[in-house]
Amino acid sequence: MSTDAGSVTGAAPPPAPAAEDGRSLGSRIVEWVNGGLVRVFLVVVGLFWLVPTIGLFLASLRAPQDMAADGWWKVFTEPSQLTFGAYETLLENDDITGSLLNTAYITVPSTVLVVVIGSLAGYAFAWMEFPGRDWWFLAVVGLLVVPVQVALIPIAELFGGIGIFGSLTGVVLFHVGFGLPFAVFLLRNFFAEIPRELLEAARLDGAGELRLFVRVVMPLAGPAIAALGIFQFLWVWNDLLVALIFSDAESQPITVALQTQVRQFGNNIDVLAPGAFISMVIPLVVFFAFQRQFVSGVMAGAVK
Repeated sequence: MSTDAGSVTGAAPPPAPAAEDGRSLGSRIVEWVNGGLVRVFLVVVGLFWLVPTIGLFLASLRAPQDMAADGWWKVFTEPSQLTFGAYETLLENDDITGSLLNTAYITVPSTVLVVVIGSLAGYAFAWMEFPGRDWWFLAVVGLLVVPVQVALIPIAELFGGIGIFGSLTGVVLFHVGFGLPFAVFLLRNFFAEIPRELLEAARLDGAGELRLFVRVVMPLAGPAIAALGIFQFLWVWNDLLVALIFSDAESQPITVALQTQVRQFGNNIDVLAPGAFISMVIPLVVFFAFQRQFVSGVMAGAVK
């Protein structure tokens, strides 16, 4: 007589097959909506965001008569319109090329000085004891709400008195002065989050304040320094108001040069499009070059 193996051994019957991943149909639909649909929406938004950039680039590759006749999208049906003649004309325009160099001479020192001075001041406010430290920091925070327009006339008079009004030095100093409050506020808050144990361990190993700042704090501050540098670079590069007031014909940046060229739009349309594209693409390159710093681990590996 045959006997069932399960009844002899006393083993429980195998469980009924479960769902493929244990989730209900509703949860799968929610996941698809939150995943795939959101990604499609973000891709569409990104493409719309790129349309002006692509349109400006294609417009810069067209002859003036073509740009006056129809829109930049015409190149998709008549690709023969594309030419680099406008960029050759741009390179021959001393006003535009000189203004691009002036923009670099203004933006790079303004960014470097704000990062260096802001880092030193932020470290001092975060980890060094000195009389009135909290009150001084509150004063720095209060400067964040001071609008640029309030200081234009007083600083213009000051720069005129010391002989730097209309020079690159005056424009740089103005940007540094108004960039430092945000830099100090941002970096001080970042440095204050560094574990005290890490700094004390470095001090026990004989590190002084300067060595501690350079060897321990600054390597950890990569994301904050990158964020501050990108913000400052974009603000200064795209500035028009300060440059209009504090620069002259010899020190004007690209924003002022393009604004001046717009007044004669009918005669130099072949210069405006490539100049505007170059002015826009350089900050984009800088941003994408440092964007990984935003998502890197701020304290990864700092404390075991």
